[in-house]
Amino acid sequence: MSKLHRLYAEQGQSPWLDNLTRGYLNDGTLARMVADGIRGVTANPTIFAKAIEGSADYDEQFSSLTAAGLTVEDSYWELVIADITAALAVLRPVYDAADGTDGFVSVEVAPELARDTHATIAAARALDQRIDQPNLFVKIPATAQGVPAVQAMIAEGRSINITLIFSLARYAEVIEAYLAGLDAFAGSGGDPSTVHSVASFFVSRVDTEVDQRLDTIGTDEALELRGRAAVAQAKLAYRLFEHQFSGERWQRLSGLGAHRQRPLWASTSTKNPAYLDTLYVDELIGPDTVNTLPEPTIAAFEDHGRVARTIDTGVEEAAEVMRRLAAVGVDMDDVGRTLEDKGVAGFHESFQHMLGSLHAKAPQLTPR
Repeated sequence: MSKLHRLYAEQGQSPWLDNLTRGYLNDGTLARMVADGIRGVTANPTIFAKAIEGSADYDEQFSSLTAAGLTVEDSYWELVIADITAALAVLRPVYDAADGTDGFVSVEVAPELARDTHATIAAARALDQRIDQPNLFVKIPATAQGVPAVQAMIAEGRSINITLIFSLARYAEVIEAYLAGLDAFAGSGGDPSTVHSVASFFVSRVDTEVDQRLDTIGTDEALELRGRAAVAQAKLAYRLFEHQFSGERWQRLSGLGAHRQRPLWASTSTKNPAYLDTLYVDELIGPDTVNTLPEPTIAAFEDHGRVARTIDTGVEEAAEVMRRLAAVGVDMDDVGRTLEDKGVAGFHESFQHMLGSLHAKAPQLTPR
């Protein structure tokens, strides 16, 4: 049994693939990865930009779309929706076997909408209606403007992946948006059992940002904390998850069939070569969680990763790490805001660069 299978069978954690390309769909790679234990797929504007720019697999469809009079941006969305729809079909048996609790594929709203609540709501609703599959997650960034959009979409009974969460404060807002949305949906006669959600809590980027700040501070106390912030914060996020999805309010929703909004560990490839390449998998294993992994991290974990429950061990030590970070001058809320801004900007840059590449390619392609 692969370690990916063991993660789910023994620890209740769902390993998802953090990538999607047409090549993987056409040559059976995604289907083989699902057979090896992958239980979902996430994609984002950067992933699609790399896939479309780095391959000729999309040229024929893109040529046909532009020849039919579609704009480059509309053509891009047709390419994306085609890939998402195909991936949904590959994952549908997982979804069915898990009674609708796994087997999801995520597609993100356009990155330029991240600071516009109403536009995000309209785009998320349109994507959900257009693709119309039960194992679809529409991704909404956890910006201040995105959180109300999440609540609105949950209140309409739509399944949402909330992405770009970098701080405990924002994560608390995301959980509340989900619970309030479920309250509204149930109050309007909806069936909460049809709604699913994950909260994508980013990990390695936190260490990258915090380590830079610790290096700048430069004291022995600061330097001792390098490489410890991301895992510590994620462990505290899991503690918050367990607390918020218990008690009277949750028991009432659970009694109506509602599902817990699972934490999803994102950005789990190790950016610093000095750190173990399975650090953000090994240390964050536990029930009712998802870890979305790029291919090199999957290979490393299968080779030398550890399958053991770790997410709720060392929680007091994690809280102490956070206290020590504050004492040396690292403001984790500011880290979260900085990373959110960088994340939104990075997706926007990828999206614009990819549209530019498609504009350049359009005149070179003729319908076949």
